[in-house]
Amino acid sequence: MKRLIIFTILVLLQRLEATAQCAMCRAVLESEEGQVTGQGINDGIMYLMTIPYLLVGGIGFAIYWKFFRRKKRIQ
Repeated sequence: MKRLIIFTILVLLQRLEATAQCAMCRAVLESEEGQVTGQGINDGIMYLMTIPYLLVGGIGFAIYWKFFRRKKRIQ
């Protein structure tokens, strides 16, 4: 358990540099005339952003459906 806590702290304190590619991508996308690639990148970002929300929403609905709905009594 102690190793897990130390590992978690080390992972959270780690700093990653990932800003170099963003400037490169922006420069390439701004220099294009038709902006077709930029629209494709924006669509890809929206697609990648939507999937986690759908998954979390589906799991939340399944939990609600299983535990919190009222069951009808047969008389």
